[in-house]
Amino acid sequence: MHTLNKKVALVTGAGSGIGKAIAELFAHEGASVVLADIHQENIEAVAAGIKAGGGNAYCLIVDIAKESDVDLLLDYVLKTYHKLDILVNNAGIMDSFTPAGDVSTALWNQVMGINLNGPFYTCRKAINLFLQQGAGNIINISSIGGLFGGRAGAAYTASKHALIGLTKSIGYQYALKNIRCNAIAPGGVNTNIVQGMESNAFGFDRMNAGTNNNPRSAEPSEIAELALFLASEKSSFINGAVVTADGGWTAY
Repeated sequence: MHTLNKKVALVTGAGSGIGKAIAELFAHEGASVVLADIHQENIEAVAAGIKAGGGNAYCLIVDIAKESDVDLLLDYVLKTYHKLDILVNNAGIMDSFTPAGDVSTALWNQVMGINLNGPFYTCRKAINLFLQQGAGNIINISSIGGLFGGRAGAAYTASKHALIGLTKSIGYQYALKNIRCNAIAPGGVNTNIVQGMESNAFGFDRMNAGTNNNPRSAEPSEIAELALFLASEKSSFINGAVVTADGGWTAY
């Protein structure tokens, strides 16, 4: 039997990278998957690929930083599938490794809007649905940048630290309500998140000082396998946790 048979999963940022890999794996494991992303061409291609492989997928174009978009997204899931079992908050952006002294208010708000406010909006809406259902599972994709200070710029680092705090708060506060919330903290992953990004020279040099200790970068599929474990009943006693997946980089 498939691991996620008859489950309904919502994956944000599913148009590429880790989100795409998670959506495809969840669908392969029997879940009906709702894909949310701001890039229409990407998300439609992922959904088409899942359907071509016999999976159940539907995509919606969503700006996760807009509360109204998130409300419409969750309302669609409930109207279409009448439930939600798994929420994966994967959508995120980098910050060009910009140090605090150089961060503009616009950059700060943009990064926080997507990396923190968006997951908060989806979690808040999903939690109230989970309370009605009597169960639910949230997986937040954070970063080792949410555990340390030197893996990105100030805005990204702060947003991922805050996402881990939100994860722990939800995990503890709703533990007696059969709602689990965990975070994955990947290290380097071979995705397009930095594609076309012009790095801040000072911030990049400071970040780069520790990259020689990175054994290798992961493939998105490796992070997806961890997400599948956290989405399944095999991880039923894991809650409020942050699972590092960095090949041993931060063990140094």
